[in-house]
Amino acid sequence: MLQVGLAHYLTVAAILFTTGVFGIFLNRKNVIIILMSVELMLLAVNLNLVAFSSHLGDLVGQVFTMFVLTVAAAEAAIGLAIVVVFFRNKGTIAVEEISQMRG
Repeated sequence: MLQVGLAHYLTVAAILFTTGVFGIFLNRKNVIIILMSVELMLLAVNLNLVAFSSHLGDLVGQVFTMFVLTVAAAEAAIGLAIVVVFFRNKGTIAVEEISQMRG
């Protein structure tokens, strides 16, 4: 019987992280996709934390994952709020336009 081990979790996390990196580098025009790619990368890190925590029999990684998920949710909410406000003001969410923001 096939048993899911640490290597399987690390492989899935590596695939998620690589997908997030490719999402950022291949699509630099859409802010929403960049934010989703950052979230994929954070989820890959969380999967690594939980996998190692379970493998070592320690709960510290799982507790730390809850804090990372909380910060990621706040980051996503604030990022989307900024994108919505920028879209209302400029009418576009192109990265080229966002880089021209002035204080």
